[in-house]
Amino acid sequence: MGTNSKIEWTEQTWNPTVGCTKISPGCKNCYAETMAKRLQAMGMRGYENGFRLTLMPERLAEPLERRKPTVYFVNSMSDLFHEKVPFDYIRQVFDVMSQAPQHTFQVLTKRAERMAEFCRNVVVPPNVWLGVSVENRKHGVPRIDVLREIEASVRFLSIEPLLEDLGEIDLTGIQWAIVGGESGPKARPMKREWVDSIKQQCDQADVAFFFKQWGTWGADGQKRSKKANGRRYRGRVWDAMPALSL
Repeated sequence: MGTNSKIEWTEQTWNPTVGCTKISPGCKNCYAETMAKRLQAMGMRGYENGFRLTLMPERLAEPLERRKPTVYFVNSMSDLFHEKVPFDYIRQVFDVMSQAPQHTFQVLTKRAERMAEFCRNVVVPPNVWLGVSVENRKHGVPRIDVLREIEASVRFLSIEPLLEDLGEIDLTGIQWAIVGGESGPKARPMKREWVDSIKQQCDQADVAFFFKQWGTWGADGQKRSKKANGRRYRGRVWDAMPALSL
């Protein structure tokens, strides 16, 4: 039925595939890769291949076994639109999501073009939210334009890790933006003025703003634990979400 998640903006994770490969700077310190290797060392079922892309068809039916309406992050340990995941398999994932209208499914990718290619031939169910990662101007921002052209009830941006000032971004057709800094010993810093710019643009475009974390570097530019830096931005917790499709 999935795994309870510690990710602030979802409830459960569902991983019908695991493993991935790096394609842009946001992947450099991938938390999923570190976790997959740890789970492999522990002998955890499903991680025999470590972080090598692996299809997990035995997990496909998990959401169908849960009646309670739940928000699922799809493939927290992979990328559903990885080049090695066949469209036939992705279609099976979408079929399951369509068969579970009581749930909301959040699908996030760095491979926006492949997601758009797939979605040209399917109707995205109303309970499926589609999102792209936006870590910088060169690699991340262009994904927004690709996402905007896909028909979906909710389009969202995961602006994490935020690696630089994104400048002016077009939020037309975007309903939700998640912003966060990087965590871990090799984390790259996120500056408060970069977050300020995104927050202001979200307000102007009426986009729900969710501040996930500062990560390893605090608002004051000091390095400390993720927990110590916390989630407060400008004196409060920002956790807006678009209306659930339930």
